[in-house]
Amino acid sequence: MAVRGVAVAHSTINRWVLKLAPELDQRLRPPLRLTTDSWRVDETDIEVRVQWQYLYRAVDSAGKTLDFRLSAKRDGKAAAWFFRKVLKAQHTQAPRVITVAKNAAYPVAMDKLKAAKTIAAETELRQIKALNNIIEQDHRNMKRLVKPMMGFKSFNSARKTLSGIEAMNMIRKGQVKRISQGDSVSQMKFIEELFGVSA
Repeated sequence: MAVRGVAVAHSTINRWVLKLAPELDQRLRPPLRLTTDSWRVDETDIEVRVQWQYLYRAVDSAGKTLDFRLSAKRDGKAAAWFFRKVLKAQHTQAPRVITVAKNAAYPVAMDKLKAAKTIAAETELRQIKALNNIIEQDHRNMKRLVKPMMGFKSFNSARKTLSGIEAMNMIRKGQVKRISQGDSVSQMKFIEELFGVSA
């Protein structure tokens, strides 16, 4: 904005993010490419009002984002809720295998989902930390953007801001149909088309 000679306060940009980030996430979903049936799931902590909240995240075996969810809890109920959200996403397919870390909440969530027949009984849950390097590296990219923010002031603002960060990461990863990874020009044009604007 400064390059274009427009003076904008940080609070104005923050208001844009809170309004437009969830909209970007919602509009982005239909044109996403289908992901693989091998999931990597993990959670990372996010500071909100000097308390730690948990950002559940899932990627496939190629590192493509499946979905994410900010939660105040880190238990079986929260993990099951997250799995249900990922299963409902248009660009995901039913998992053949789900790789997680050693968090005891994941087996509890899987048992609950299999009992309710929400997930196939033959779906394998692997608790092998070494195989979760893909998602651990993906956490780093997201945390690199969140760290300078020095924590969020409210759960709602954290949820909305993170939805924008995750949506932009999906675009950068080349998950949108007809857009290649690293093609910043087509990525920019895609966002312009989503919102009906021009740069």
